[in-house]
This record gives sequence, C-alpha cells and structure tokens, in this order.
Amino acid sequence: MTRATAVRAVLAVAVLLASVFITLTMSPRLGLDLQGGTRIVLQARDTATVEADRETTDRTLEVLRQRIDSLGVSEPTLTRSGEDRIIVELPDVQDPRQAAEVIGRTAQLTFHAVEGEGTDQPEEKTPAPESTADPAPDTDPAPDTDPAPDRLTLPDEQGRLLALGEPRLSGAGVEDATAAFDPQGGAGWTVSLEFRKGAGQDWKKLTGEAACHPAGDDRRRVAIVLDEKVISSPQVDPSVGCRAGLPSGATQITGSFSADEARDLALLIKGGALPVPVEIVEQRTVGPTLGAAAIDASAQAALIGAAATALFITVVYRLFGALAAVALGAYGLISYAALVALGVTLTLPGLAGFVLAIGMAVDANVLVFERAREECADRPTRSLRSALTTGFRKAWSAVADSNATTLIAAGLLFFLGSGPVKGFGVTLAIGVVASMFSALVIARALTEIAANSRFVSDYRGVNGIGRPGAVRTWLVRKDPKLFRRSARWLVVSAALVVVAVAGIVVRGVDLGVEFTGGRLVEYSTSRPVDVETARDSIAAAGFGDAEVTTSGDGDLSVRTGKLDNDGEHALRAALAEEGGETTKVRDELIGPSLGDELRRNALIALGVAVAVQLAYLAVRFRWTFAVASVVAMVHDVILVVGAFAWLGRPVDGIFLAALLTVIGYSVNDSVVVFDRVRELWGANRRTPLDTIARRAVLQTVPRTVNTGMGALFILAALAVLGGDSLADFALALLIGIVVGTWSSVFTAVPGALALERSAKAPPPPVPGKGKGTPRGKARAARRDPLDNGARV
Repeated sequence: MTRATAVRAVLAVAVLLASVFITLTMSPRLGLDLQGGTRIVLQARDTATVEADRETTDRTLEVLRQRIDSLGVSEPTLTRSGEDRIIVELPDVQDPRQAAEVIGRTAQLTFHAVEGEGTDQPEEKTPAPESTADPAPDTDPAPDTDPAPDRLTLPDEQGRLLALGEPRLSGAGVEDATAAFDPQGGAGWTVSLEFRKGAGQDWKKLTGEAACHPAGDDRRRVAIVLDEKVISSPQVDPSVGCRAGLPSGATQITGSFSADEARDLALLIKGGALPVPVEIVEQRTVGPTLGAAAIDASAQAALIGAAATALFITVVYRLFGALAAVALGAYGLISYAALVALGVTLTLPGLAGFVLAIGMAVDANVLVFERAREECADRPTRSLRSALTTGFRKAWSAVADSNATTLIAAGLLFFLGSGPVKGFGVTLAIGVVASMFSALVIARALTEIAANSRFVSDYRGVNGIGRPGAVRTWLVRKDPKLFRRSARWLVVSAALVVVAVAGIVVRGVDLGVEFTGGRLVEYSTSRPVDVETARDSIAAAGFGDAEVTTSGDGDLSVRTGKLDNDGEHALRAALAEEGGETTKVRDELIGPSLGDELRRNALIALGVAVAVQLAYLAVRFRWTFAVASVVAMVHDVILVVGAFAWLGRPVDGIFLAALLTVIGYSVNDSVVVFDRVRELWGANRRTPLDTIARRAVLQTVPRTVNTGMGALFILAALAVLGGDSLADFALALLIGIVVGTWSSVFTAVPGALALERSAKAPPPPVPGKGKGTPRGKARAARRDPLDNGARV
C-alpha cells in the first residue's frame, strides 16, 4: 500500500466514523411539507407615512413573534426574506384561519373623544370641523395615521352612529392586555388594559375632558376603535370630575364578548400595532399524513433504486463495481450526516434531490473505470494498479467539469428558487460534494487496495476493468459512421423541437397555482366521491368556478381563484355532505402578485442558467463547443416542457427544479463528450474533426449509458412509489435524461461540427504539451505514475 492510498483510507475511515456519530446522535430538521403544518408568507406594504424597508419589516417581525408566541404554537419560526417579506412557519397547525387572522390584522387600536351623534354616512370619513379642542401635546398617534387625520363617523356597539374626534392615543401606548371573566360585576368577559407612563397621562386627559359633559350625553363617552370598528364606547363614570380624569392609567373594555373573542382581542392589543400593514401572499398547509407518506415513499425508492444501481454496476464492473457500490453506500451516509450537521431543512424536493443524487453519484466511478478499461485495452501488459491510476488522472478533468455544471444548477436553484425548491438546491450541492469524496477518496482507496492483490491482478475477468465491456466491444466491431452526414441529426432534433413547440402552442402549458395565483386544496374523504358529484356539491355551495380533479388514492383536488380561509372551510363542509369526514391533505394559496413574481423569476432562472453555463463552457472549452452544448441544453428544455404540455401535466416550482437539474445533466453529458474530443483532437491534429468526434462518442457511450442507467433506476422507483408529490418531478427528469443523452451525441456534436467548419481557430494543443514546454518535460509529464524512469 502506498502512502497516498494509506492517507485516503485513514481520511475515509475518519469521515465515515464522524458521519455515523452524527447520524446516531442528531435528528434531521424536517420542513413543513414533510412534518405537516402551515407556512405563511407576508408582504409588508408601504403606507402614506412609513416605508416598508428592512428596518420596519424587522420591527413588524418582532411584533408578529409576540402574537405567534401567544397562540401557543410549538416551535414557530419567523424569518425575514429580502427587504419586505416575512416567512412564518407553524408546525402542526392544520387550520390556519385563526393564525392568519391574528397575523394579518394590523390591529390599529385608537382611542377617540365622542363629539356627538353622527350623520347617516356610516364608516365614511368626514371633513374635520373648524373648531375643535386642542389635542394633548403628548399624543401617541397610530403609526400609520396621517398627521392631521380626518374625523370618523362609526356605529357604536348598538349600531347608533357616533361622530368621533381625532385619535388621542394608540395601541402602541398599551403596556398589557388581559382577558378576564367578571362574575360579580355582571360584565361577563372583559379586557383589562394597562397603559404605559406617557399614554396613561393621555388617557387621564381624554377621560377628564369627557367628564366635563353631563351624564347620558354622548360626549361623555370614549370610543375605543379597533381597525375602524368601535369595539367599546363606555361612559366615563359620574364620579370622575371635569378635567380630573381617571388617574389609574388603566381601563376595562366591556362588551358582549365571548371567551374566545376576549382572548383574541387581548392578544391583538398586547401584540401591538404593526409598524406597517402586511398582506398574506402565500399560504401552504400540509397534513401530517402526506409528509409521512412522502418520507416512506422516498425511503423505499432510495433503497430499491440504490440496490438496483449497486447491482447494475457490480454486474458491469464486477469486483471494482462492488467496491464502488460500497462507496455509494458511504456516500449516502456522508451526505445525510452533512445535511443533519449543517442544520439544513429537509423539504420534499430536497428529499427527492437526496434520492436522485444516489443514482448520479456513480458517475465519477464510471468515468474512472471506463478510462482504466481503455488503458488496459491499449497496453495489455501494464499492471492493473497502473491502469487504475491513469484512469483516475485522465478522468479528472471530465469529473471536475461535469460536477461544476451540476453545482451551477444547484446554485441557481438556491438563489433563484422559492420555498422548498431552495432545499432541493442545497441538497443537490451537498450531494455533489459528497459524491466527489466517495468516488475520489473512498472508492479510490478501496480499488487501489484491491488492485495490489495478485489474485485480482492476475484474473482480469474478476476485477472488472482488465477487459473491455460488451458495449465497447460491440461498438468497436461495428464502428458506425455516425457523422458522415451530421446535418441529418440536426434535422431530427429540429423536428423534435417542432413537435414540442406544437404541444406548447396547441395544448398550452398548464401552469400550476404557484405561477398563476389562486388556491389549490387536496381533500381526503371517508366515503368515495366521484368528480362530478364533488363538482355539483361545490357549485351548490357557491363555488361554481372551482376546478375539481382526482389525485392520489381517490383524493379530490380543488383549484379556485381567490378563496379566503372562511371560504375554504365552507368548501370543505360542502364536500363533507357527500364524502363524510373530509380531511385536508394539502393546501396552497398564492396571491396574484406573488404568482406573477414567481413566473417571472422562473423565466429569469432559465435565462441565467443558459448564460452561466455558456460562460463556463466558453472558458473551459472552445466557443464552438460551448455554443453547441447550450443549443443542446435549450433543445432538452423545450422537449421536456413540450412533453408536459402534450401530457397535460402541471408546471410548478418542483417542475422548475427538475428542469434546472435537466440543464445540469444535459451539460454534464456534453462536457464528457467534448472533453474526449478535445483530448483526441489535440493528440491527432491532422485527423478530420468528424472522425475525431466519432471516436470520442464511441469511447464515451459506455459511460453515458452506465451513468444514465443508475439515475433511471432511482427515478423509476420515485415515479412508481413517490405518489403525486414526486411523480411529476421524476417524470420530468426521466424525460430529461433520455433527451439529454440523445442531444449530447446527436445535437451537440453535429452542432459543433457545423460551427467548426466556419471557425478559424487552430486545433487544441497536444495534451501534456503547453507553450514552450521542452520535449523531455512533456515526456516526463506523460510518464506512468508508477514508472520510476529506469531503463535497461
């Protein structure tokens, strides 16, 4: 065993032991789409006097945190997103009506003097009279009240109109609010208020001015207004003298409150007035059964897909394939431990990304093993260890470039995605890094140790790389002239694009509620209900524009336009009349402004993906190769979108994640082919490029097929076992991998050949020979790593 192998082995053991420790002692952090609960996205809005910037949004968040804490929700999470958005996550909350009402209300509590009986224009603002009493100098106005507010005319508790003066103090001056039952006084449920020091003086002055009017006069009343609704307008007690006021700095709000109404009112007042109003632009609720089912399905898909992948690479590469399968298991352990240790929130798309990465993790091993097979075929007398070492060295550039393009796709998912899609980007990035470690450290250490065995070296049919594979042998024997007329492949690709575009134009793209706005709710009923019956029941309840479809195992999916939480409750009640006990499985509400933004961001993400991949490939390869790869990538995107249009499948955020993954996979395949073209062309500068391209494709086809099979096993398992939540994701990737494999050979390569005919750039330099490199040093650079240079 060499020193390098020993270092890799020790490093692998250390990382694996740390991963085992983390796995056994720490639990994963599950997103709401896996553990169940409600996620609400709030948009802060500007007012006439306050701008919804970072500072005011942070203050709004703190006020909301007090309100949420008072709801008694277990481990709520509130975070600011961008400059003016707040994300609220409420685990285990299945009915978000109360939470949404408490969170979304601005709670503008104000105290007014009553100026007399109002006119017959309820709830309309009237011009201020010319002569009014001077306001208190220390008045604490509501945050979003104009400096010179108009008077209000509002109905009192009995519906009689009152003319109200300007606000004299606001809810911001209230220090505490508690709900209590008063059995002795007969007031029922009341809300007791305690004022802060300055506001207490304002309260004393307000009640003192009201006490100057005779008992029974409307002007002796003080109106307490919550969001322009009079919730109480008590008379000042006759015992209070004029200008004396209530000295205690406290008061009670009385009214016909129920216990829940009193508690909610106290909660809103104690939470304080929001610095700026907020609007719910997104609301998602996931039942606990859906998350548990997704976890179980993903675990089954991972086990079945990983077992099929491990069996496949063992059959193809025998002993070394079995060792790669061991490294694949180590990859799963390391990537899971990394997710847990970093505190990454595991979402449903992220879970799918973790499962998918298992199938893609064999890519580096396949590249190395195919390179080693070529070395053994070219020089049959060389040692197995030497061929393996050369395979790792020559495969490095393709491994690095292909993983770099996948990391670019993961970065775009994280920075341009929204909600759970960000989790997919994080999981994919961690998977790429973990797969590199498992292939280049763990698998290399295992295979190098095995290669030192005389038995493994002597019996080349056992090790799996001593002899060329069946696919390579068949291709060498047939030697098909793939690019004799390369333009015909471009015509075929163009025809496929036309068919896809026709589907987009004729059938249209079924944009999900995430991109259009609206509400999508999925229900499970105790009794079977067909779509027509459900549609009739919902229409009879006043929801005639709702779209009803089936989903999952007999569940009903209802999609509507604007629908608030009370409307959703009524809709569920209508379904319950036909289906018995009706349980909400999933609920997504997207505001129209957010839908437009997400749709715009999706297009930006695709455009940025194309531009970034083009820039990277132009730096790493010739511009002709870069343009051809990007054309093939766009070809793949159009075909996947067109396939979904023809199939009538929805296009949503998870589909966008799959599409960006397809982009990374497509470029990955093209990179491997062009990396080989660059190498062969540099070593054979006088050979026609179409011949070089044919050789490169034939040499890389085994890698493309074997890597694709690993991903297909995983995706097939996800499509069958993943349910509706992951079926469309898996379907998009299945289509993308098939068309990506096609386009990397029959679109990218013919495109590069066509561009090179008009290009004037010389062929790439000979591998190992840079500018000004002495011939002797070039030979030394190409020397076998195990060759000490001695000759006899």
